[in-house]
Amino acid sequence: MTIQNECIGCIISQSERVCDAIEADEALREKIVSFVETSLSNADFTLSPPVIAAPLYEQMALFANKVDLYDEQKKHATAQAQHYIPFLRETIEQSNNPFMALLKTAVVGNVIDLAAEVAFDLHGAISSVFDTPFAHDDSVKLAVLLQNAKTLLYIGDNTGEHLFDTLAIEHLKKLYPALEITYMVRGNFIINDVTMKEAYEANMDQVCTLMDSGVNTPGFVYERATQESQKLFDSADVIIAKGMGNYECMTPTPRKNICFLLKIKCSVVSHSLGHEIGSIICKID
Repeated sequence: MTIQNECIGCIISQSERVCDAIEADEALREKIVSFVETSLSNADFTLSPPVIAAPLYEQMALFANKVDLYDEQKKHATAQAQHYIPFLRETIEQSNNPFMALLKTAVVGNVIDLAAEVAFDLHGAISSVFDTPFAHDDSVKLAVLLQNAKTLLYIGDNTGEHLFDTLAIEHLKKLYPALEITYMVRGNFIINDVTMKEAYEANMDQVCTLMDSGVNTPGFVYERATQESQKLFDSADVIIAKGMGNYECMTPTPRKNICFLLKIKCSVVSHSLGHEIGSIICKID
């Protein structure tokens, strides 16, 4: 997806939320927001929103003298997510359709997004997700693909959400014991996206293979990935790509058998998918 006019205002709003998150004083706030507004005045509309946003976040971190802009917020999101893991594990294990339950568990974590137009309500999302149908539902097709697959590349999105991904992967391995699963994370700190740091802290290496994509964008950009990541992206039998950033970076779809698993949180993605903001999506291209 290429950036749209609506994305400009959204990214500016994100810069203001960064200032709130790091408790920036007025001078730093002015510096950050003015920089973002000026940079976006010459935005290249042939690029995707995550590609446009990446260097802006890197500069904001430099202005704030922080390696990870959202380090405290990521810790809080992870603590929130951890609280719900026992309930979600029990829900999957007791479900008459554990595959659908694990997909709902994975997608509900996608509400944890500090760059979205709307604030996330994790408790509300978890309370309603198992009674909410996918607005676009390719879950049966995904199950068939996985049944016949040897390798799955699971591309992560946000920190906190990665705990739900871990739980989903645990149960995918029970359903498809021969399936080799690799979980791919971002190459550096960008917004609140999951990196190797958070993946190892969650002991994800005990349930699947971990891979650093090498990308510096809030979404998988093939051209920016390491050769190892590109090779796996090309060769994996099935890919599950979590979140809007991955959808924006990989649409139009660069290969077959990619399942986009996400919650719609902005008007541009809503228009692209043809479903309302708030809808949950399981879409294979």
